[in-house]
Amino acid sequence: MSTPPQPPQPADQPPAHPGPQPAVPPQPTAYPYPNPQSPPPGNFYAQPTLVGRPADQPLPGQSHPGQPQPGQPMPGHPYAPPPQYGFVPVPPAGGGGAGKAVLWAVVGAVVASAAWAGGVLLLGGKGDDADLRGYTAPGNMCSSADYSSFKDEYTQDDSSPTRTALHDAALDEGYCSLSLKKTGSTYADAYLSMQLDLHKKTDPGPEFTATWKNYGDSHKDYDVDPVKGIGDEAYLVSQDTTNGSSSGSRYATLAVRDGWVTYTMSYSAYLSSYDRDKTPPALADVSQWLKTDAKATLGQLKD
Repeated sequence: MSTPPQPPQPADQPPAHPGPQPAVPPQPTAYPYPNPQSPPPGNFYAQPTLVGRPADQPLPGQSHPGQPQPGQPMPGHPYAPPPQYGFVPVPPAGGGGAGKAVLWAVVGAVVASAAWAGGVLLLGGKGDDADLRGYTAPGNMCSSADYSSFKDEYTQDDSSPTRTALHDAALDEGYCSLSLKKTGSTYADAYLSMQLDLHKKTDPGPEFTATWKNYGDSHKDYDVDPVKGIGDEAYLVSQDTTNGSSSGSRYATLAVRDGWVTYTMSYSAYLSSYDRDKTPPALADVSQWLKTDAKATLGQLKD
């Protein structure tokens, strides 16, 4: 086990232990400049200095410049009182570069503190409040969302849709997933889902844009089109793999952001030789239904 370094001994005393001693590495310094000169004696923080007073003229109550005031801690004492807001100390005369360095460090701290305090007063300390635009997340999204545009094509109602609701300090959410059936169908011919998110702590804007605007970059063979007139920004993502055949799929999602609120409405239909429905609606029709119903839903969910 190595021997810990010994503190350096005064010049007029022999080392505590004979033999070579390990070198003491340079110690870090709090000064902003290398090798500053020590300022003159005196309690820097507690000692007022009047600008323009001759350097050799004592201050009131002092017998000599730089002498500590009665009752004040000695220079360099660890419990010297810190500077008060609104007081910018002036370094004693003859301080040289060290005095200037200390002065600018203190001035910077005072200015930064004042700026921070001003920011807290002006901005409330935590930035802007959530921009929810008056939306509320319903407890039952299936009964609150508008999907009437699909009902002419899919006439049967889903008797047991899936729905969830979340209410939290950071996020409110309503979700619904249901089956779409044409007249006479026993099983679902297509699926529709709706989800509303109220982001109460973080702005979803940057991530929303990155996800949906660039959806085609991370998902092959999808079309992405910006949609105007719904919320602050909206994107329609779609894919049709049927190619005129009786197999494949048709998929479309409309993603909308309005302030810190996001809403997605997704349609999907999967075709195979076993499906009764051989003629699902065209993707152009589905896209228009999504736009119409999403706009209506967002209007209904505002206070």
